[in-house]
Amino acid sequence: MTTSLQTPFRRVALVTGVGRQGGIGAGVARALASRGWDLALNHLAAYDRRMPWGRAVDETAEIAAGLRTHGVRIVSIEADLESASSASQIFQVASSDLGSLTALVLCHCESVASGILETSLESFDRHFAVNARASWQLIREFALQIPPSGGRIIGLTSDSTVGNLPYGSSKGALDRIVLAAARELSHLGITANVVNPGPVDTGWMDAAIRSEVLQRQPGRSLGTPERVADVIAFLLSPAGAWINGQLIKADGGFSA
Repeated sequence: MTTSLQTPFRRVALVTGVGRQGGIGAGVARALASRGWDLALNHLAAYDRRMPWGRAVDETAEIAAGLRTHGVRIVSIEADLESASSASQIFQVASSDLGSLTALVLCHCESVASGILETSLESFDRHFAVNARASWQLIREFALQIPPSGGRIIGLTSDSTVGNLPYGSSKGALDRIVLAAARELSHLGITANVVNPGPVDTGWMDAAIRSEVLQRQPGRSLGTPERVADVIAFLLSPAGAWINGQLIKADGGFSA
C-alpha cells in the first residue's frame, strides 16, 4: 500500500499598493493574511515619499513581518507601475515564489489632485499609465496564469473627479477595464468587481476635510482601511462567488 502526499491547496493573492501601514492596501493584506492567504505585495516607496503623508523607511518590512505572524508566505515586490514592463515582472516574481495566483486586488494608484485648467500633460499621462494601463496589464497577466479553479479580481475606484481630473478620469477607465473582465474572462472561471469605498482616512485628511466627511456620513464615522478590507475579503470568499461584474459602493452611505 502506498500513500500519496499532496500539497494542501493554498490561496494566493497579489495586492498592489501596499506601501504604508495606514493604507488600504495594507489593510487588505492584513485581512487576507488573517484568513490564511499567501500574498505577493507590490509597492513603490518613491511614490509615498513624494506624497504629503510621507513614508517611514522600514514600513514595507514591518508590514511583511506582521503578516508572516499568521503563518502565511509573503513576498514583497517593489515596482513602478508606470513602466510598461512592470506587470509581467511582478507576476514572474510572484509566481516563482508562491505559485499560481487566484486573486488580484488593485489598490495602487497615482493620486495628485489637479483640475482641468492646471493639470499638466505629464501628470495626466502618468495617472493613466499607473491607474488604467497598469491595471489592464496586471489583469492580463493574472488571466494568463490562472489555474483551472479560476480566480477573483477586485479593483478599487473613486468618485473624486471635480478638481481631481487625472485621478478621477483614470479611475473611471479602471472601472470599465475591470467590469469588462467579468465577461471577457468568464470562460477562465474569473469573476471581477469594482469597490468604491468613498473617502477613507489613510492619512490624507486634514481637520477640515475630516469634519466635512463626518457631516456627510449617515453614521457619523469615517471609512477605514479595515472596513474596506472586510468587504474585499468577503468578495474573495466562497460566500462572495455569485457577485460578479458589479461596481459596489461600500462607503457607509456617503453617496446615498
